[in-house]
Amino acid sequence: MASNDKIELWALDEVHFQQHGSRCRMWIPPEDKDPVVFHHPTRKTVGYFGAVRLRDGRFVFRREEERFNNDTFFAFMKQLRSLTAPTARRVVIIADNAKYHHGRLHKEWREHNARRFALEFLPPYSPELNPIERVWKLTRRQATHNCYFPTLNDIATAVEQVFHGWYYGSESLRRLCAIT
Repeated sequence: MASNDKIELWALDEVHFQQHGSRCRMWIPPEDKDPVVFHHPTRKTVGYFGAVRLRDGRFVFRREEERFNNDTFFAFMKQLRSLTAPTARRVVIIADNAKYHHGRLHKEWREHNARRFALEFLPPYSPELNPIERVWKLTRRQATHNCYFPTLNDIATAVEQVFHGWYYGSESLRRLCAIT
C-alpha cells in the first residue's frame, strides 16, 4: 500500500503524557551536596489522539480531556476524515486493535466511508508495527524529557508546541515513519 500512489497512508494511535518529567540518573561526587530533583507526586495525565501521514510527515492531533472511548475516537475519526476529504486518494488508516476502534457506535459510518476512508488493523499485541509509536517517543524526547511540569496545563503546552510544528508536514517525521 505504501508504494501505491492512489492510497494515502496514515498511522493512528493514542498517547498519555504524565505530569512528572522523565527520571534521570546522575553521578554526584561524594563531597557535593545532593541536588534537588523535582518530581510531581501525581498520576495526572493528558491524552491525545494523533495521526501521521506517512508520505510527508503531516501530523494531526486531538486532545482528550476525559478518557479514550467510542465517542472520543469517533470525534477524532470525523476530524481526520474532514481534513483528508479534499484529496483524490483513498485514505487508509493503520490502527491498533483497541476495542473502541471497532466500536458499534461508528461501525455504520466506517462502512459507509470505507471506499474512500478505511481503517486497517494491526495484529493484536504488536504496537512496534505502528509507525506513530516512534512519534510518541520523539515527542517525549523533545517536549517532556528531563523537565518538571508544575501543572498539567504546562505539559499540554509543551507537547502541543511540538505537535503544531508538525501540522503541515515534517521531513523528520516522514523519515522516522518511513515504511519503504
